[in-house]
Amino acid sequence: MAVILEQTSGLRVAQPFLIEQDWAGYTAEQHGVWGELVARRMPQLRNHACAEYLDGFEQIGLSETALPDLGAVSARLGPRTGWASTPVSGFLPGDAFFEMLAARRFPTTTWLRSREAMDYTPEPDIFHDVFGHVPMHAHPVFADFLQHYGQVCANLIDRPEALERLGRLFWFTVEFGLIRQAGEIKVYGSGLISSHGECTRVLAGGCEVREFELDAVLGQEFDTGAMQPVLYAVESFEQIYEAAKEAEGKVG
Repeated sequence: MAVILEQTSGLRVAQPFLIEQDWAGYTAEQHGVWGELVARRMPQLRNHACAEYLDGFEQIGLSETALPDLGAVSARLGPRTGWASTPVSGFLPGDAFFEMLAARRFPTTTWLRSREAMDYTPEPDIFHDVFGHVPMHAHPVFADFLQHYGQVCANLIDRPEALERLGRLFWFTVEFGLIRQAGEIKVYGSGLISSHGECTRVLAGGCEVREFELDAVLGQEFDTGAMQPVLYAVESFEQIYEAAKEAEGKVG
C-alpha cells in the first residue's frame, strides 16, 4: 500500500480512477494466456524491436510466463527514470490521462484479454499497456519525452483542436512509432510491439514509411480501427523529445 500511495500522491483529477492490482487473483489460465502472447511476440521483436525496448524489457523484469506485478515493475522502473506503472480502472478522460503522464505515472489497466481475443482487443489491456508500453519508460530520453508530452497536453485541456493535433504526435510515436537503427527499420510503438498482425504487415512493407517531420505528423489523420497506411520513422528518441517541445509552440 505504501508503494501505491507514493506513486499516486499529488494526483487530483485521476484519483477516482486509481485502483489496486489484485495480482494474486489472476488465474492459471490468465497467466497461460500472457505466456502465449509473449511467446508469440518475442521471436519477432528480438530481431525487429529497437534496442531500447529490448533493454527495457529486461530492466523492468517482465516475465515471459506470468502476468506482471505492477508494484514490482514500478520498483525497478522508478530508480531508472522516475516512472511508475500505476493501476487504473479502465479508460481515462483526457485531463486525468495527461495529469498522470505529467507526473510520470503511466495509467495501466489490470484486466487481460481472453484466449478467444488474443489476436485483437479494441480496448487496451495489461498486455498492451505493460508489454507494449512500459519497457520504453526505462529509457531516459523517451521517459522525458512522454512526461513533457503530458505536461503540454494538460495545459491545453480546454482546447480540443490543439489536443487533436497533439494526439497525432502520440499516435505516430508512442503507439505506432518506428526508428532507424543500424540501417534498419525497428519498431518501438506499443501498437506494433503488442500486435503480431500489424507489426508483421509493417515489417513486410505493407504500409508507407515516411521520414518523421513534425508538421506532416500533426496534419496526418488516422483511423484507430484500421491498419495504418502511413507511419513515420525517426532517427533518434531525442528527435521526438525535441518534436514535443516544438509542437507546444505550434499548437499552444
